[in-house]
Amino acid sequence: MSMAEFLSDYGLFLAKTATVVVAFGIVLAMLASVPRRGRRQAGEHLEVTNLNEKYHKLASALRTAVLPKKAAKRLSKSDKAERKRQDKQLAKPGAPRRKRVFVIDFHGDIRATGVASLREEVSAVLAEAGEGDEVLLRLENAGGLVHEHGLAASQLARIRARQVPLTVAVDKVAASGGYLMACVADRIIAAPFAIVGSIGVLTQLPNFHRLLDQHGVDFEQVKAGEYKRTLTMFGVNTDAERAKVQEQVDDTHQLFKDFVAEYRPALELAKVATGEYWYGRQAVALGLVDELSTSDDYLISASDEADLYQVKYSIKKRVAERLIGSLQRAAEAVLLNRP
Repeated sequence: MSMAEFLSDYGLFLAKTATVVVAFGIVLAMLASVPRRGRRQAGEHLEVTNLNEKYHKLASALRTAVLPKKAAKRLSKSDKAERKRQDKQLAKPGAPRRKRVFVIDFHGDIRATGVASLREEVSAVLAEAGEGDEVLLRLENAGGLVHEHGLAASQLARIRARQVPLTVAVDKVAASGGYLMACVADRIIAAPFAIVGSIGVLTQLPNFHRLLDQHGVDFEQVKAGEYKRTLTMFGVNTDAERAKVQEQVDDTHQLFKDFVAEYRPALELAKVATGEYWYGRQAVALGLVDELSTSDDYLISASDEADLYQVKYSIKKRVAERLIGSLQRAAEAVLLNRP
């Protein structure tokens, strides 16, 4: 790449970043001008959805559409009678309680912001779950910050500690911090082309020192503590600072491997903890995943003998928080060059 192309790309990067920063400032200024009495308080509540009923309604809707009207009516009447009979049977004194599967969804981002809801969902489930019950976590997470995803994994460890069976279903991706969460499960299922693994640690940043130096721009940094700041984007980086960052990355990687080994001791870590990722079929062969299945197939199969409840803790954010969140995601997309 020529210097002209580099400067052009760099200028475009700065323009995008500046646009996000300016928009962020404008929104904050607008929000600051809104009287406090006009703002609503954020609301939080737990939503519970009976997935058995959801699947039944879907099947009924399709049956009504494809069958002759009389046949559909007869089947509907017969179905209602059977469901009523089952309910009476379960209501009898001493009747065995059906197994319950509590379904939790986690959609990860770099900062694992979903952990705020996850901790409440886990607390609610643990307050109710009894013998024979199960938790299914539908996980979609490509990883991000270590400490945030570590906290998310710790929330799942609470379920294991209470000896409630935990299954993690990966339909799309559980990589890096996502696999840090997934490995806590008693059992991991994944779709054939789900991305799994990436047991590794990465830190990276650009360095603009030579560019600034060419334009006569000095960068000053004052610190107390030898390693308060190591690598910098604008100053001169030394071999000693690079070595320190490498040491920190290696230490974090070892913590990651130790955590995985605690929950999946049969894994050959030397083979799978290289930072690589694999698709579902490969992941089964390597022991990263226990079974190939989508979460849909798993739940529909379980619905015959278990009551399925989707548990979702919703946090209603203020307009300010939603706007700031959108701007943060836009900033991440610019900085990471994501669409």
